[in-house]
Amino acid sequence: MGSHRVLRDGTSVCGTEHGVCADVQGAGIGDAQIALWTSLIMLPWTLKFLWSPFLEMFKTKKFFVVLTRIVAGAGFALVALALHLPAFFAVCIALLAVIAFSGATHDVATDGVYMSELNKQEQAKYIGWQGAFYNIAKIVASGGLVWLAGWLLKSFGGVEGTTEAVRHEATVQAWMTVMLIMAGVMVLLGLYHMRMLPSGGAAASGAKSVRETWERLVSVIKDFFLKKHIWYYIAFIILYRLAEGFVMKIVPLFLKAERSAGGLGLNEQQIGLYYGTYGAAAFVLGSLLAGYYISHRGLQKTLFSLCCLFNLPFVAYTLLAIYQPESGLLIGGAIVLEYFGYGFGFVGLALFMMQQVAPGKHQMAHYAFASGIMNLGVMLPGTVSGFVSDFMGYEKFFIFTMVATIPAFLMTYFVPFTHADEKKK
Repeated sequence: MGSHRVLRDGTSVCGTEHGVCADVQGAGIGDAQIALWTSLIMLPWTLKFLWSPFLEMFKTKKFFVVLTRIVAGAGFALVALALHLPAFFAVCIALLAVIAFSGATHDVATDGVYMSELNKQEQAKYIGWQGAFYNIAKIVASGGLVWLAGWLLKSFGGVEGTTEAVRHEATVQAWMTVMLIMAGVMVLLGLYHMRMLPSGGAAASGAKSVRETWERLVSVIKDFFLKKHIWYYIAFIILYRLAEGFVMKIVPLFLKAERSAGGLGLNEQQIGLYYGTYGAAAFVLGSLLAGYYISHRGLQKTLFSLCCLFNLPFVAYTLLAIYQPESGLLIGGAIVLEYFGYGFGFVGLALFMMQQVAPGKHQMAHYAFASGIMNLGVMLPGTVSGFVSDFMGYEKFFIFTMVATIPAFLMTYFVPFTHADEKKK
């Protein structure tokens, strides 16, 4: 079931946009605008709770997984065609917003399948695999596809020394190819899951009129806010990824920015190599180890250590910004450290929402609500991260993000558990 995580948390949508935006940094679009719009694309993951109850009332969860895959495939194909337009950035953002809505719906449905088909112990055991595929999607989008675009750029003639017009045309052709590949992957995965994915249970007998569906939605939201410790949980969910929200939009721009501007001056293929090879391996290893670590010791005993491994590695980018090393070994090592910690620590938050926030008669909808709040905690700092980075410069910006990790440590250390860990049989 892992491969369905490709659209999780806006990864493919925003990750591919990061790559495109890395190539338009020099086209009059600054870091602030790039960070703002690629963050706003994540809005559907925050608002998905509004339509998640309806997914439980119509068709099966599998139906929505397959449907949203096909929609995403069509959307990426349209993005490829739009890259030739004069206002390509605005059009691509609009199309990616549609894909984001589809991806957020896909997210709700896949989580519903996961929770319906697996018991609590199995959820803990396989959460690492789920996180691994989530991380693979992020790496493929922000690393592998960027590397491929860089390779295609050279293949289409956009090498050093060519005119700006030639390089621009080669860039467009390269990213058109990447987007068409993404479209094909989405459609093929949709067809694959049409045959292989379990249904996740039949649709619930729900409301039949607009009034009844509205009343059901209000009831679902009300029940969510009546859960024990819910306000603490909301604060915890938001603050756990606060520092990530600041850095995730800026890191690709920092890696590509000229050294005179405080960046590392890497090209597309170097960024793709560090992300897509070293980062990918570290991501997957961290996610898988975390799943078995939690399964063995229980979430309550491991959550704080998971938070530490998630947030402390952000110091790697602070050191890169301060010293601006030229050694590929040092740069790659810093990225490996950050992504291993990220892969290891993220699964703790996902499992916490699944086992402490979601349980109840509206499990799928409440998990969607919780993960929407989580994405709000990433989106809000992301929208302002470009402005903060422009104001402070990369070095001070990354020091600032280290300070932003402190609330996460405090909230995690004191977070109460409503439901006990399931004992091993």
